[in-house]
Amino acid sequence: MDDNLFTKRLGEPVQTDQVSESDAEGNILLRDSVLIDKLSAFDRERIPERVVHAKGWGAHGEFVPTRDMSGYTLAGLFTKVGKKFRVLVRFSTVAGGRDSADTVRDPRGFAVKFYTDEGIHDIVCNNTPVFFIRDPMKFPDFIHSQKKNPQTNLTDPNAQWDFLSLTPESLNQVTVLFSDQGIPYGFRFMDGFGTNTFSWYNQSGDYVYIKYHFLSEQGLKNLDPDEAARIAGENPDFAGEDLRNAIARGDYPSWRVAVQIMTPQQAKTYRFDPFDTTKTWYESDFPLIEIGRLTLNRNPGNFFNEIEQAAFCPANMVPGTSASPDKMLQGRMFAYSDAQRYRLGVNFNRVAVNASASPVFNYQRDGDLAENPVNPVNYYPNSMQEVRFSKRVRTVPPGVTAPVTRDVQPIKDIDFVQPRDRFLAMDEAQRSRLMNNIAESLGGAEKRIQYRSAALFYKTEPRYGTGIAERLKLNLREVRRLSELTQKELEYATGRK
Repeated sequence: MDDNLFTKRLGEPVQTDQVSESDAEGNILLRDSVLIDKLSAFDRERIPERVVHAKGWGAHGEFVPTRDMSGYTLAGLFTKVGKKFRVLVRFSTVAGGRDSADTVRDPRGFAVKFYTDEGIHDIVCNNTPVFFIRDPMKFPDFIHSQKKNPQTNLTDPNAQWDFLSLTPESLNQVTVLFSDQGIPYGFRFMDGFGTNTFSWYNQSGDYVYIKYHFLSEQGLKNLDPDEAARIAGENPDFAGEDLRNAIARGDYPSWRVAVQIMTPQQAKTYRFDPFDTTKTWYESDFPLIEIGRLTLNRNPGNFFNEIEQAAFCPANMVPGTSASPDKMLQGRMFAYSDAQRYRLGVNFNRVAVNASASPVFNYQRDGDLAENPVNPVNYYPNSMQEVRFSKRVRTVPPGVTAPVTRDVQPIKDIDFVQPRDRFLAMDEAQRSRLMNNIAESLGGAEKRIQYRSAALFYKTEPRYGTGIAERLKLNLREVRRLSELTQKELEYATGRK
């Protein structure tokens, strides 16, 4: 049998793949099934791109636990010291489309898929330890504000800074994004942070809260804006090419994996809300505990199959791990899988890169890409088959005990503490570059939005706001006056209708 016999999609041999079936005058016939097969496949080559994290690169590798964490979790992923777990990592930019440049100022996605004996475990990270918002209800609006204007299809500084200045909890992330850290030199030279707060539980059912950290063993390396712009024009795929070339030459990138651990009792008294994604846990309060090492050592053989179709979701957790009262985590646990159902179909888990390494058994059936088992039973309970359920899976922390409300979380002084600490931790040169970057971006917005934003930076730290105001040639006395207003008063004074 000739392995290279040319066929249609279902295996039927064809006479030629280069000429359409037509009459003497050149009229193509609808009955030309070879042409229809080829064109219809081509029309559907592009699955819907991700709404965020559209452009990404990735590679395969392994995770090796180096510390037995069985005192905190019963997950083999974090207790079986020395065992190699297969992983897939997808890196990405956030706001741009598939054709955007790798060197834009933007957070970077850092999604890790672990293939374990008890199913898939996903940790969906960014290269920044905090996020812009703390409630998933705001997420669609946040993304709309950062993407193209729906009328002009152009980037809109008014929308970007209008939303950010009306959402002051974003100040911590804004300070990170416009700092030197805002444009990583490729994906190998950046850290990854789980951002969300998760739970671990042990054999006894005791639980703790944890945050994941992936710390680059290559060190941290960033690009200045001018160099980033030059590279974007010359090679928009710079970061992906750098990753692929490094792995191809055997220079395998690696990350030390660590966690921070907080007890439920500590969570009740910590000065920052431990479930607020716009805040970090200070390492001086909760030191990093190294638990393993992640290495990428194999490039994808088929980019579309292995990277573009890779589907991640933080709801994919193995026994010994669970969610927490983190609102953003709970929203992501639904939204990520729902996005994959839209992009790839309800059976996206049938795609090889998303398939579990352990057996799968349930009564879900049909839909796109379905491969139903030969089984007359598709319901439970039933008396036809013996079904077992895991005693290792638990839901922690305990269920809802407080009243359920939809109250707006007000902006408080505590929301300005971490961005202030972050600003003060920089040297003068770093602060100057931070304020230059913000002023360049904010300069495209209306004056009223510039004043509102500058007032928030001033409220964070007077030197921060003063530097922004001077660069934008704003009236410093007015900026100072606005900074003394409450958030509602500030919004009213700067034209929020």
